[in-house]
Amino acid sequence: MPSRKNDPAPPVVDPVVLADLAPGDRYDLTRDVDLEGFAFTGLDLDEVDLRDASVYSSRFDGLRAPQVDLRAATLAEVALERLDVPVLKGVRGRWRDVEVTGGRLGSAELYESAWQSVRFVGCKLSFVNLRGADLQDVAFTDCTIDELDLVQATVRRMAFTGTRVRRLDVQASTLLDVDLRGARIDELGGIGSLRGATIDQEQLGHLAPALAQELGIVVTD
Repeated sequence: MPSRKNDPAPPVVDPVVLADLAPGDRYDLTRDVDLEGFAFTGLDLDEVDLRDASVYSSRFDGLRAPQVDLRAATLAEVALERLDVPVLKGVRGRWRDVEVTGGRLGSAELYESAWQSVRFVGCKLSFVNLRGADLQDVAFTDCTIDELDLVQATVRRMAFTGTRVRRLDVQASTLLDVDLRGARIDELGGIGSLRGATIDQEQLGHLAPALAQELGIVVTD
């Protein structure tokens, strides 16, 4: 479908293409490590600690762990496939050209992170905390998200396709070219901070009572 004049600019998300990767094992995954060109497949671990690590041009496929710690880690050109991680700690992480597909994440503490060109496809996400994050070119496709917290975040070019968000909070956020039309949103917090977002007619009807309340409009028959 051709874009219309008033359509928001879509996220620019390049595919992650990885080749000639060396097999990696659990002993490669340590705090403050520098990894490049590895493939980790089918790891079932008690915990993964990659705090302050740098991971480049690598794939993680079928990683299972009760907790993964990516605090202050840098990920670039990384594919994360079929993750099963109840607790993800990624505070102040730097992600560029990252693709997350077919995974299940529970509590994802990712606040104050910097993301550029990040895609989630077919994921089930419980609580995603991106408060105060700087997000550019982010796409969610065919995902289920229980709660997405974008409070005080700066978001440029974000889009949702075939995705359900049970609660979205954008209070005090700065939005530019954020396309919500492909999202089914059950509850929205921070409705007064929606400037810079695009919604469709059906969403507008659903949000009308909250908009009226926010603006102090009395609606009566």
